[in-house]
Amino acid sequence: MSKKQAHLKDLPIKKRDNLRNVAIIAHVDHGKTTLVDAMLWQSGAFAAHKKQDEGQDRMMDSMDLEREKGITILAKNTAVKRGETIVNIIDTPGHADFGGEVERGLEMVDGVILLVDASEGPLPQTRFVLRKALQKNLPVILVINKVDRPDSRIAEVVDEAYALFLDLDANEDQIEFPIVYASAKAGKASLDRPADGGMPNKENLDVLFDTIFSSIPAPEYHEGAPLQAHVTNLDSSPFLGRLALCRVREGVIKKGQSVTWIKTDGSTERVKVSELLITEALERVPAMEAHPGDIIAVAGIETITLGETLADLENPHALPLITVDEPSISMTIGINTSPLAGKSGNKLTARQVKGRLDAELVGNVSLRVLNTDRPDTWEVQGRGELQLAVLVEIMKREGFELTVGKPQVVTKIVDGKIHEPMERLSIDAPEEYLGVITQLMALRKGRMEQMVNHGTSWIRLDYRVPSRGLIGFRTEFLTETRGTGLLHHVFDGYEAWHGELRTRSTGSLVSDRMGSVTSYALYGTQDRGSIFVEPGDEVYEGMVIGENSRSEDMDVNCVREKKLTNMRASGTDESERLIPAKKLNMEGALEFCREDECVEVTPAVVRIRKVILDGSTRARITSKNKRANENS
Repeated sequence: MSKKQAHLKDLPIKKRDNLRNVAIIAHVDHGKTTLVDAMLWQSGAFAAHKKQDEGQDRMMDSMDLEREKGITILAKNTAVKRGETIVNIIDTPGHADFGGEVERGLEMVDGVILLVDASEGPLPQTRFVLRKALQKNLPVILVINKVDRPDSRIAEVVDEAYALFLDLDANEDQIEFPIVYASAKAGKASLDRPADGGMPNKENLDVLFDTIFSSIPAPEYHEGAPLQAHVTNLDSSPFLGRLALCRVREGVIKKGQSVTWIKTDGSTERVKVSELLITEALERVPAMEAHPGDIIAVAGIETITLGETLADLENPHALPLITVDEPSISMTIGINTSPLAGKSGNKLTARQVKGRLDAELVGNVSLRVLNTDRPDTWEVQGRGELQLAVLVEIMKREGFELTVGKPQVVTKIVDGKIHEPMERLSIDAPEEYLGVITQLMALRKGRMEQMVNHGTSWIRLDYRVPSRGLIGFRTEFLTETRGTGLLHHVFDGYEAWHGELRTRSTGSLVSDRMGSVTSYALYGTQDRGSIFVEPGDEVYEGMVIGENSRSEDMDVNCVREKKLTNMRASGTDESERLIPAKKLNMEGALEFCREDECVEVTPAVVRIRKVILDGSTRARITSKNKRANENS
């Protein structure tokens, strides 16, 4: 027991047997949110006809972006009632880029459900979320999901799960976990292992609930202890303002009560709990008081932040601050400085951008915002490309216009040497692409650690590779595997700098003037490579309008018009048949960028541009660098 909790040592320990707090953790797309849906419906949280009438699913994915991408971004909680027992369920993100949400979710619970796909088995992000749970010494229930998939391999996946626990140094108690076989989509679970591709022999999820009650411990507290409530997440309400989401550790908290707010710097302030809310199904409802183990929302403290403590007024004791892993990827975010700035957004100033980034820091403990040598640009550090791209996408939808730099890795100095972040990469692909994948990874200094052939003509390759080698890798990988390959990666520590890596092998087609794109000009340009723009699009000098098939950049005139004469056109004139433009989304644009390029983001369009727009200036810099390389 820590010194801060020494005041509890002589108090008797009690349990709340009518309450369980559990988090569902898994790799992306292994069925977490679908399982929560089924648990809600089977617990009577909604009328049976509502799902059929509304066609509603993935109810825990409340953000538009979550529904569009099919991933969970923010950790959320719901509560279901089974008889007299309440189960608080935390649905956590499966993507390691949102690991800060996972770590905060685990602070609220007393055990976890580890969901693993019956075909794919444990993947890198399964390792990430499980490692966090084992570090907190939380008991685990293993749920093998999607057992009804025709390509399921249930026995092998169970063995792989045991191997993962051993690899993560699980102790004897942690490795003695119960196993439940489920089809979350069908709402069925069983303790009996079905045949591969078969359905569980039970018609509901009762077995899963029974396993939760028997394997996940009830919340413990010290009888008579003073109040301690840990702020683990933040939310907001249009009526109540900022909401602090807390796990009550000790004591009782009541609506209207005055409590001590212990801040991150150790200072204290007396505040009043103006509103107290608890979760029932997916809604927060007012409550008069909450007890140890409850997950609550508290209103009335406008500047409260993560990791802080609400404590007893007379006998305040702070709980430990929440710590998360260090950022590994950074990129610059600043105001839009292109000639077309202000066309579609309404938030254009440096003050507005900085205010929005500061607001994001309040609820996102895994982000950092640092100043740069420019007053209108900031360096934003996070867990990965996806996390940073999601932040930019959210700001775009809020009306911001931004200039976003190419993602870079965050290095650190160890014993006087530069160390860079590494990734554990898992690739699933048809075996005929083994050669091209091996070649791609060799160029990126990837080190193969394991290769498995399941006998299904597909192979799994596990690599350890520098994080910067994966920036922009996904697009090239999908191209080389004809869209069939799957890849997943997760941060896996630091290693000494691996030297120079090969950047993108192709150059850019760059507009050399401002104007509207014409089909006549594009027809003469499309043979040079892939085109990103269409006739009628606005372009400017220095804007990237396509990908050159050669390695160097090429300035092109994509706005020139066909000369008109009074001569009648002959029937032998060629018709202008244009290849459809390749439209890049946010992640695609960030992946495509080279070191001298950045992305212009507006609510209406995403463009790639050169950092230096003037063509003659870029030419002088290129010539100077070429001479320097020759002399060296």
